[in-house]
Amino acid sequence: MKVTLALLINLFTYSLLAQKTDSLLAGVYHWDSLQPIKEDTRVRRQVLEGKTFALSYFEIHASTLEPGKAPHPPHVHTDQEELMIVKEGQVKITISGMSKVLGPGSIAFAMPGDEHGIENAGNTQATYYILKYKGKLPMDLTRSKKAGGSFMLDWNELKTSNTGKGYRRDFFNRATSQLNQFEMHTTALNADSVSHAPHTHVQEEVILLLRGNVQMFINGQYHKGSAGDIYFLSSNVPHNLKNIGKEQCEYFAFQWRN
Repeated sequence: MKVTLALLINLFTYSLLAQKTDSLLAGVYHWDSLQPIKEDTRVRRQVLEGKTFALSYFEIHASTLEPGKAPHPPHVHTDQEELMIVKEGQVKITISGMSKVLGPGSIAFAMPGDEHGIENAGNTQATYYILKYKGKLPMDLTRSKKAGGSFMLDWNELKTSNTGKGYRRDFFNRATSQLNQFEMHTTALNADSVSHAPHTHVQEEVILLLRGNVQMFINGQYHKGSAGDIYFLSSNVPHNLKNIGKEQCEYFAFQWRN
């Protein structure tokens, strides 16, 4: 019995260590600290890459393109989803032969199997974020197609709703091929306002700051952030956000679960 109990304890400890090793830790990634790497047609900034509780692979990077340039030819992911977010400039995004020119704050979502590409369609530099990920559960393309498949959303066409301390802009809340739920919105907070009291939830979350200066509470510590910075919040980690600037702040919030 003692040997069996010791073995179980060791296996449990190993499982916890493996999960910790495989998971990205909650924290902040500052835009100014990201190393710009010059490639053939773009400047690339790697934000994060690794595994999380819900995702077997998760990556965020940003690319900056000169006018008329593309990072690479249109391509297809067989088992990953990709979310594109325009930071600045004008880009033309094409998914499965359908193209749209999108500006700052606009997004595009490509499900596995759909060819997609992006190029700078403006007269100035264009920068955009890429979120690529693969869930730990088996892929379900039928579920994604029923939810609407790939899509593009123009920032200027989305409505806002008053929250009493700012406003909110909803983008989507749906199932995908990799996730049972994937939800995205933006929140604007007035000066000295807080998003909510410190809380936890099963969903993992990414906060991408669009403007303003904030302070994020994460598991007992405070992390300041400004436009371009990204927070990753692990499942069930206590957190909340406060606007510490003199002007309104605004940020994207992404949540997902298996």
